Amino acid sequence: MATILTPPPLPRPVDSSRPPFRRGSWPTAWASMSFRLRLGAVVLGLLGLLPVVPGFYHFIQARPGQRLADPLLALLPVHDVSALTFALIYGAIAATLAYLLPRPQRLLQALWAYYFLQLMRMVTLWLLPLEPPAALVILRDPVMDRIFEVTTQPIVRDLFFSGHTATMVLLTLAGRGRKWRWTLGLMSVAVGLLVLVQRVHYSYDVLAAPFFAWAAYWLAGRITKQRMPVSSSAQYPPQI
Repeated sequence: MATILTPPPLPRPVDSSRPPFRRGSWPTAWASMSFRLRLGAVVLGLLGLLPVVPGFYHFIQARPGQRLADPLLALLPVHDVSALTFALIYGAIAATLAYLLPRPQRLLQALWAYYFLQLMRMVTLWLLPLEPPAALVILRDPVMDRIFEVTTQPIVRDLFFSGHTATMVLLTLAGRGRKWRWTLGLMSVAVGLLVLVQRVHYSYDVLAAPFFAWAAYWLAGRITKQRMPVSSSAQYPPQI
């Protein structure tokens, strides 16, 4: 009795002109309605802060507050270290953006975290009116001072908690890998010390900042957490 042998199916030709999508790439993320809605929501939220922030900080600056005793601050010298402070901050921002832009899900979480961090800071500034340390040296931001002149005088009463330190910690959390965490972590510590040397914050402001940054990042993770489609998660490696 003859046996009919069926030849195995030929493999499908691979279109080398179109690189395969990997899980976490923009085409894959953009295909998710959930991702698009969450991205649109956080962009609208951040844009919604723009008309509110100038008036809010004008109110913070015009309101008198209380000056605190800070024994730890008294141990540090007083210097104008604006250039070094913002070199570290803007360098960390550039490096983090370069890391996040090809990773849409992590970028989405970072945007939500930054949004929550701004809301948290506005609440704490409103609840805790403070006067800056007596030996304050004006911190000159070479970028923001030219873009957002929210009042005719520098904002010095935005104290608790340190936004510069919290932002650096947030950038540290947004990346992955031991080398990244160590590098950005040390830069965060440096910025925290520099704003104290500049006397634009109390030590309490700097020490509290990492906790608020972690809370904002954790909350953003809860908002942006989503399951990838089964087909995608089985075929593509996780985003790193």
